[in-house]
This record gives sequence, C-alpha cells and structure tokens, in this order.
Amino acid sequence: MYQKRIKVFVIFSVLLLAVCVFRLAQMQLLTASSVQHEIAGLKLRRSQSKQFKTIRGRILDRKGNVLATDEVRFWVHIDYQLSSFLDERVQQIKLARAAKRRDPDAALAKADKEIRDKLEDLHQIIEKCAQFKSVEPSVIWDEIQNINDDVWDVRIDQAWRRKFPNSEVLAHYNSIKRSVPISKVIADFEKELPDPNERLKLIGRVDIMEMYESRPLLELKTDDDVFAAQLEFMDTDGIQILPKGQRFYPYRTVAAQTIGWVGPATQQQDKELFADDRLLSYLDNEVCGKRPGTIEYVCESILRGRRGEETKDIDGRLTDQTKTQFGKDVALTLDIELQQRIEEYLLDYPHNPNLGKPGISAVVIDVERSDILALVSLPVFDLNRARYDYGNLLADPDNPLTNRAIYEQYPPGSVVKPLILAAGLETGRITPEKIIHCRPEPAPENWPNCLIFRRNPLAGHDNLWDNYARNAIKGSCNIYFSQLANMIDPEDLQRWLFAFGYGQHILFLPASLGELSPGAPGENSKFSRDFRQSSGVISSGFVTGKFLSFKDVPVLRKSDRRWFGIGQGDLRVTPLQVANAIAAIAREGWFRLPRLVLDRGELRIQNSKHVLSEVEGFQILNSRIDLGISADTMAVIYDGMSAVVNESQGTANKQFGPYLSTLAEQDVKVYGKTGSTEDPEHAWFAGFAVDSGARKIAIAVVVEGGQRGSSDAAPLARDIIQFCIEAGYIGNANANIKN
Repeated sequence: MYQKRIKVFVIFSVLLLAVCVFRLAQMQLLTASSVQHEIAGLKLRRSQSKQFKTIRGRILDRKGNVLATDEVRFWVHIDYQLSSFLDERVQQIKLARAAKRRDPDAALAKADKEIRDKLEDLHQIIEKCAQFKSVEPSVIWDEIQNINDDVWDVRIDQAWRRKFPNSEVLAHYNSIKRSVPISKVIADFEKELPDPNERLKLIGRVDIMEMYESRPLLELKTDDDVFAAQLEFMDTDGIQILPKGQRFYPYRTVAAQTIGWVGPATQQQDKELFADDRLLSYLDNEVCGKRPGTIEYVCESILRGRRGEETKDIDGRLTDQTKTQFGKDVALTLDIELQQRIEEYLLDYPHNPNLGKPGISAVVIDVERSDILALVSLPVFDLNRARYDYGNLLADPDNPLTNRAIYEQYPPGSVVKPLILAAGLETGRITPEKIIHCRPEPAPENWPNCLIFRRNPLAGHDNLWDNYARNAIKGSCNIYFSQLANMIDPEDLQRWLFAFGYGQHILFLPASLGELSPGAPGENSKFSRDFRQSSGVISSGFVTGKFLSFKDVPVLRKSDRRWFGIGQGDLRVTPLQVANAIAAIAREGWFRLPRLVLDRGELRIQNSKHVLSEVEGFQILNSRIDLGISADTMAVIYDGMSAVVNESQGTANKQFGPYLSTLAEQDVKVYGKTGSTEDPEHAWFAGFAVDSGARKIAIAVVVEGGQRGSSDAAPLARDIIQFCIEAGYIGNANANIKN
C-alpha cells in the first residue's frame, strides 16, 4: 500500500514537473505566445520616450553669409528650488506651512534656519556671478528676482484659473484665441478674491513643472569663464553649467527690420501653428519668429525644425526612433555687406541739422533679376537684444521697429512724374512736343504752384526752356504735371499707377518654398504668412486694405488728379514700390515683382506678355509683365531722367555733376528723378544706373523731414550707387580714375 502511494506521488510529481518545464519552454521559445505578448505589452507600457531639441534653420544672404543661426552658449543655470528662497512670497508660504505643523515652534525654527542658510548660499552665488560678469551684485540679484517673478506669474495664473474657471476675462481671451495678460489675471484675481492671504494660500497650493526646472542666470562668454565656473560651482547644489542653444545674429543691427528675431512661443497663435504635429508643436522654452512680417516670422514653417524622438522599454532597449529634421535654411537676395555699408554711411552722414535724426529708407534692386540687394530702414536696433529691449523699442518715438522700406507710406512727390508722363503719352493726352506753359505767375486757386516760381516770383520754367515733356522732367515742373494728370481719365491714371505696382502688395515668398513647409502653405493655409507691408493709396481719401485686383481699388475723384500729378494729395507709396516702379522703367516697360527670398533652384523667367487692360494683379511670381509702353515713350522718359542728372539745371545735376567724369570712367550712366513733399515734408531721389554691359540697378531713397530731394536725398543716392559699383553690381570699380 505504502509502495503504491509512493509510485503515485512520483508519477504526479513527474507530470507536474513536465507541465512546468513545458510551460517554461513555451514562455521562453514561443515568441508569439500570449505571455510574450503580455510581457512585451507591459514593457511598452513602461517604456520611456525622449524628445530631442529642434534645430532652427539659418538665414543667409545671397553670398552665403550667415545672418541668423543657432549657436551653443554655456550658461550658469540656477534651480528654481534654490532661487525661490530669495522671493519673500515663497518665504511666507514656507513659514505659513510650518506654522500648521503639529509642533509649530520646532517647524518654524527649522523653516527659518533653512531660509537663512539658503539666503547665505545665494549671496555667495551672487557675488561669484557678479565677478564673472564684472557687474554690481545687484544686477545678478535682479536677474534672480526676474526668474522668481516669471515662475510666480505662472503660479498666479494657474491658481486664478483653477479658482475662477468661468471668469469673464478668461472667456473673453479664449474667444479671441489670445493668452490672458498677467496684468489682467492679477486684476481679476484681486477683484474676485480681495484677501491677499487667501490668494497666497491658493498660489502656494500650485505645483507646476516650472518650479522644478533650472533657469539660465549668466552667460559665460569665453572658454576660460566656462572652465572657471565649472570649478567654482562644482560642489554647489542648485547650480549647473549647461549648454543652451541661442539664436545669434552676427551682423547685429544690419537689416534688423527685415530679418526679425525669435522669442518664446507663448502666444496662442504660435501654439496653434503646429498643434496637429506632436514633434513639431512648441514645447516650453522653445522659440519662434516674433516680429510679424519679418523673415523669422514669415518663414517660420520653413525655418522650424522637427524634433527627433526615441523610445526605450524598461530594459533600456530602443523600440522606436524618429530622426530629428533640421529646419531648412532661407537665403535672401540681400547683399548684407552692401546693406551694412549703406546703413553705416547713412547713420554717419552729416544730414541737415534741422532734420535732427531723420528716419531714412533706401532700396537697391538688381533690375534684370528683380533681386532686392539692399532694404534699408533707419534708425536700427540690435537683433541680439531685441527680446530684452522690446518695450523700449516699442515706445521709441523714432519707431525703429518699423520697416520703413516696405511698410511706411509716403507721398512720393516728384518721383512719380515719370509714371505720370508714361500715362499721359500712352493714353494720347499729350505728345512729347506739347508745351504746357510755366509762366512767372501764381497758379489758379487750389492748384499747385511751381517750385521755381515759389522761390522767385519773377521766374518760371518758361524762362529756361520750352516746357515740353523731357524738359518738364528735367526741371520737375509742377505746372506741367498737375495739368497733365488732370487731362487723364481718373480710372486710367489709377490703372497706370497700379500697373507699376502702386496701390497693392508686391512682396511675396517664392511659391516653391512651400514645398519645404510641414503643411501645404497655400493661400488659406495657417502656415501662410505675409510680409508686413503696405499697399499704399492710389485713390481719394484714407484707404486701407490689400488689393490684388485693380477692380477692387476705390475710385479717384477728378479734383484729386492735379495733386496726384505731383505726388501729393492722398497718393501714398512705399520706398520699395518706388524703386520697383523705377526698375520697370529701367527694363523699358517690363514689370516684375521684387524678390527678397531666393528660390530653391535657378530663377526661371517666364515671359508672360500682357497688355495694360488685362493686368488685374501680379500673382504670378518671377514673371515679366509687358506694360505695353512704346519705345518712343520710353525714349522721352529716359531723355528727361538723364537730363535730371547729367545736364546743367537738371534738379540733381549740382550733386552729380562733379562726379560725372568719375562715373563715366567707371562705365556708368545715371538716370534719376528728385522729389520733395509738403505736409509732411520728405525728400526723395529715385533712379537707375546702367553700364555698357546692360547691367542695371534701380534705387530709391527717402529722407523723412527732408526739404529738397536735390540736396537732402540726391547725394545719398549718388554715394550708394558708388557703393554698388565697388561691390561689382554695375560698372567697373577698377577703372583708372584720375583724382
């Protein structure tokens, strides 16, 4: 009986062991088994993902010079858990919590000691950092307080939202998709909860990620500083030496209004841009283009990189990986060295002292390619400081943030007269030989007087020559052009101005750059962004809007034509529009949109001919549009613009005359038009230069507050043309010139 029981037990044990062995083998060898699936699933559920930082694309000029790039800089970082001890509000919270413990006296003593110890540590850290930066300790103290204030503001915002989720203020800003300004948050918080102690309690309960992060406190400028800081803070808790990617602008102030800058992506409109892509959307402390209308902003979808990501299971094995996609570079048509030379020259130029520090804009265009070589707007500011100086820049009465070249609207004055002459000749309202008398007598009431008469009541252009077309351009006769404009049908006059690019946006990104964007940046895409530019005004009254089609342009009153003829009244243009219209004249009547951003490949010119009546807008980028101006008309305009510069009594001859032999030696001839306006006063020069190889540049210069184009703007244009010669865009800078 006993033997039988032993046999049964042995058999049972063997069977049980066999089952266990079989099950173990199944678990180890059969990867498709449910157990393996469960284990794999568990590992995946316990896996960890790590996202890498984005790398923003560079901005380059036409020669490959770097205008904006991400650089690694080393910073002394301070943990908020340490810096917060300098915040009296945080101290109050710590002491209030200690007072509620079971043994409040002991807890308060411990909290008080901790605060004093940490403050002593912070004072030592502040002293060391002040030595690295060679500043007073109070400067570092303020930096730490700024860090504390930033986190405190976030805590206030969170406490307010949790306590008052139905706030009318919150509802309003949500409806317009904007972040609630902290000033509005604080005001509503204090209104709804007047007791400061109660507010402090609510804020003290907020526990957010920002409270456990380190913040950059001090940039280490040199390798020696980095090494010294690592030694100095080696054993200091709460202090780290960390690399930080930072947008850097090597040319600082040059083309600042065009390039723009980056800042934290905190606005709702920023966060929504890539919200549908987890690896493209903005994380805390990531940056985006901040100034609307600038390259950093307009090209955000091209410049922004896409984060890489890797996922590892609980065993540390890589299970998934997405490679980082670097942001694409954006190349501009600007020659940054030419731009820099022009800016420095204009800043140092001894302007008329009555102007003070005038706002100035200058535009240079390569006529054949329609490339903008320089897009100058003064005064300037430092792009590397823009994020920090933004408040002061915004409040500056000189408006340094405004890109005067494409956004400011000016009456064009007499630089519009070549366009008026083209309209008059092509509509048959006048012939080249037709004389319009400019006698030494006042103009009829509500008509402009000629400038020569205003300076000398005994003189008029009739005293100088027969006042027909080319001479009227040469002497810039207001009588001639006001009467000529008054002969032209208002709609025809507007149509011609529109055909030359006035009254509409003319600056766009190349369509091919859309291929680089993460979305399809079409006309209605959220990825599409426009340059901050003005359309100008070619109608009566103050008109705003973006017009791509002539039929949308408001009407021009007949009585306003006389003022449009001399570039006054309600007529408004941008310097870029003026330079580009002059470029069309330099092409003998072929219009092209100006280019600021280079295409991905070679420029391909599509010769699309249009007669004037068919021109509805210029949506086709890089196309040439024939404005239908006859060769005879162009010859008259050229003759008059040449006389302005190259003949005695031409309005710019005094400024260009002494330099004409030098220009001839350099194989350059200049055609120009001066202009000046009243109410407001501005001085203009617009023209083009050509060499024997048919290379041409167009230029426009405007000096705010300038009284005469001949004396305030023409010499600036003359010297800028010389810079272009020396840069190799026209003529021969190496000619044997006699001193």
